[in-house]
Amino acid sequence: MLAYKRILLKLSGEALMAGRSHGIDPRRLNDYIDEVIEVNQSGVQVAIVIGGGNIFRGISGVEEGYDRVKGDYMGMLATVINGLALESAFHSKKAAAKLFTAFRMEPVAEFYSRNNAIEALEKGQIVIFSGGTGNPFFTTDTASSLRAVEINADVMLKGTRVDGVYTGDPEKDPDAEKFDMLTFDEALEKNLRILDQTAFTMCRENELPVVVFNMNERGNLKKLISGEKIGTLVKI
Repeated sequence: MLAYKRILLKLSGEALMAGRSHGIDPRRLNDYIDEVIEVNQSGVQVAIVIGGGNIFRGISGVEEGYDRVKGDYMGMLATVINGLALESAFHSKKAAAKLFTAFRMEPVAEFYSRNNAIEALEKGQIVIFSGGTGNPFFTTDTASSLRAVEINADVMLKGTRVDGVYTGDPEKDPDAEKFDMLTFDEALEKNLRILDQTAFTMCRENELPVVVFNMNERGNLKKLISGEKIGTLVKI
C-alpha cells in the first residue's frame, strides 16, 4: 500500500558532492537515481527539484562581491546543470525523465508548464524542475513548495543528510532531540528552521505536509513511500 501517489522530492546540490569539495560525485548521483527509479516503478509519480549549491550559491556570491540578482541567476543556472545531470543519469538507466526549466532555455530543456508537467507525471515520467522559480531572491526551497502545490503533490519530501528535524544541530549538539512529528504552528513556536520562511508559509497555507529525512541512507525513500515513519513529518 502506497502512502503517497505523487511526491515532490527536494534535493540539495551540496548532497551531490558527497565527499567532494564541489561538483557531482557519480556514485552519489547513481544512488539517488536508483532510489527514485525504484519508487517510480512502484507506481509513485515523482517530481524533483534540485539545488545548485555544489556549483554556485547566489547568497555566497554576494559575499564575494557579486551583484545579488546576477548571483541568484548564476545559482539558477547551476540548478539547470544538475538537472541535466539527473535527466541524463535517468536516461542512461532507460528510465523516462523530463527536465523543465523556469526560464526559456530551448533546446536545453522544456520551458516549465504546469499542464505539461502533470501530463508527464501521469505518463509515468520522472519530472525534474530546474531554474528555481525563475526569479532572483527566492530559494530552491521556495521553488519546491511552489511546484509541489502547482502539481497537487501529496507531500513534499526534503532529502537531507540528517534523519529529521531536531531541537538543535545534531552534528554539533549531541544532546539535540529529534521530532517524529510537528505541526507548522509548533515549528514556528520553536523557531525551527525546516524551510525558508517563504516556502514554510506556502506549505502551511496550502496544507502541504513536509517530511524531512536522510536521503543518503539507502532505502529510506522507499520506506517513506511505503508508509514507514522515517524522518520528521510536519503538517497542519
